[in-house]
Amino acid sequence: MNALGIIEVSGMVAAYEAIDAMVKVADVTVLTWEKKLGGRLVSIVVQGDISSVHAAIAHGETIANRITKTVATALINNPHEEVIKIIKESASKYAFSVQSE
Repeated sequence: MNALGIIEVSGMVAAYEAIDAMVKVADVTVLTWEKKLGGRLVSIVVQGDISSVHAAIAHGETIANRITKTVATALINNPHEEVIKIIKESASKYAFSVQSE
């Protein structure tokens, strides 16, 4: 894992729009998201190489700001193993199976 990108937005609609924009503009993978306050505050975590994560966060922020205000963003290059451990724990809470039709 080269880099982590985190974007925190206000609202589920802005979160979905940001996720869609981030994965379309750059080669990143969504690791997890955390919904707080009933989905009024959503943190999205993506991973990839540093330039892809940077592009994804910038574009996701632009798209989310069309709907609401982005609360915060962060880019972590070479995250510490403790950060990765927390991200994996978060991701395990939101694991689901996608069934093909």
